Amino acid sequence: MRQNPSFTLASEDGVKRLIREHPWVTLVSMTDASGLVASHYPVLLDEEADGVVLLTHVGRPDEVVHELGAHEVLVIVQGPHGYISPGWYDANPAVPTWNFVSAHLHGTPELLRPDENLRVLESLVEHFERPMPEPRLMRGTAENSAYADRIAAGTVGLRIPVTRFVAKNKMSQNKPAETVDRIIDELEGEGPYASTALAAEMRRTHESLRAARA
Repeated sequence: MRQNPSFTLASEDGVKRLIREHPWVTLVSMTDASGLVASHYPVLLDEEADGVVLLTHVGRPDEVVHELGAHEVLVIVQGPHGYISPGWYDANPAVPTWNFVSAHLHGTPELLRPDENLRVLESLVEHFERPMPEPRLMRGTAENSAYADRIAAGTVGLRIPVTRFVAKNKMSQNKPAETVDRIIDELEGEGPYASTALAAEMRRTHESLRAARA
């Protein structure tokens, strides 16, 4: 991902927030057998580890297809993004653009033992089910637990320590404050490119910038 100093996201905390809020990732491997391979999985942060460490699982035979453990992988995290019309700027000539926040994480996966995989699966289910009115947890009932133990054999747990990352937060930081406010208003409106999620990300970015300059 090409970097631009105006849009660089260098903060480890910022990358962790992006992962927590957008845990559906793309896993890319350059394999010996098949060349480039990509899959999509949910991830969690290992909150007790130093640095950025991902926990996830893949369905068999993806661990073979990706040759997991043999090579470094690329994990792509994508946050809010959307089209920005030049009509939202001033009257000067301008071109459209796309605002986004994204991170490219690099690391070599560690394949987990079956008992460790079960713990990761339990954590994933717990994380995503807890907000539900009646959470269906992996160990919620004896029947659920027995079923989960059976199907877990079809998955492989992964721990991915991130050795380096490149992240970008492009939120119109190169535009005047009045233009930024107009873009946010349009994103919060009812037009064809409205996006409340992107508007919220822009607000967060520019409030931080304005606070730093104060």
